[in-house]
Amino acid sequence: MRNRLLLTLKQHARFATMTKVRHASYMNEQVQNAVHQRTPNDKARDRKTLSTTRLLQQISSENESRELMNVWPDIVRDIAIASEELNLPDVTEWLTKVLEYNVPGGKNTRALTLLYAYQMLTPADRMTRENIYLARILAWCMELLQGFLLILDDIEDRSLIRRKQLCWYRHENVGLAAINDAVMIENVMYYLLRKHFKGRECYIDILETFQEIMMKTLMGQCLEFTNFGKTLDLDRFTMDRYDGIAYYKTAYYTFVLPMSVAMHFAGIKSRELFEEARTILTKIGHFYQIQDDYLSCYGNRKTLGKVGTDIEEGKCTWLIVTALQRVTREQRNVLKECYGSTDRQKITRVRQLYKDLDLPGIFFTYEKGTYNLLNIYIEQMTCGLPRKLFRKILNDLYRRTK
Repeated sequence: MRNRLLLTLKQHARFATMTKVRHASYMNEQVQNAVHQRTPNDKARDRKTLSTTRLLQQISSENESRELMNVWPDIVRDIAIASEELNLPDVTEWLTKVLEYNVPGGKNTRALTLLYAYQMLTPADRMTRENIYLARILAWCMELLQGFLLILDDIEDRSLIRRKQLCWYRHENVGLAAINDAVMIENVMYYLLRKHFKGRECYIDILETFQEIMMKTLMGQCLEFTNFGKTLDLDRFTMDRYDGIAYYKTAYYTFVLPMSVAMHFAGIKSRELFEEARTILTKIGHFYQIQDDYLSCYGNRKTLGKVGTDIEEGKCTWLIVTALQRVTREQRNVLKECYGSTDRQKITRVRQLYKDLDLPGIFFTYEKGTYNLLNIYIEQMTCGLPRKLFRKILNDLYRRTK
């Protein structure tokens, strides 16, 4: 027992520091064993269990997504009424178009995380029809925030396609006016919070949570543009910098925000519970961002509904950071010449270099090993939050393709 405890503690310490050392060292011996030393029967059983779990998750997600969409017309109507009070019919018509184009149609990861969390954390006597409806309003606030950020992200990345349709700013009659449209979407979110939650005990906590995490997200987005107008400098692509991007740009608003808002609405007050949730969710968010980086380069474009532009934009991603830890001097010179260029031949050379370094294989080893470690973390949770909630969040992400 003592040896097992020591082993678990070593895994904990290794995971906490693994992204701050060479990537080759952060997969510890126990993770490698978990990946490579299983029997064919074990692997077959895992595939069957994962397949069954995925089916149940899909059914649940589809049902909740349908219920969520049933609330969407109410959102649009609320905003139309609010804008009509200003006697600006053209604005009302335009804002409705902006909302319909940019908010529904995503994976609803953040919305569904909030709803699952609320359902699992709320006492039965508080699960009234009104509260369930309000939880779905909060879920749409998550998707409004996502729509706001995606419009800006597409402009910054000069993207062409988002969710299998033309990026909003790419429309001939939109252009950079999309920036104003994005800010309107953000303010629609705050309008809904004020309309439906002002006067409730949880209102200030929810509002401040949105504002605090919004600030973190924008700072993480800023950090992603590593060069800040300077000539590309590969020395800036460090794991420390990447960690900051993963935590602040992605983890907080994708996982910590919906969970924290659900906890506030469920009436949870314990700071210890919030801190435990934050600790595990930032790790899950880091995992999620690395998956995103991989899919941006290697994912199926039809499945993703967009075209990745990380290489030509010269972004600090897990792939480039990991590559730089493994390259020869000659390979580094190739990256120096080609990374951040929009020239198709140079992009192809970067992708070939990634292949030569076996980054896809390294990623799949990372994904399996980190999934196992995160499950260990979930089992070690002590504050009383339901482990099945965090397992569900993690299982929804594992081996995702979009």
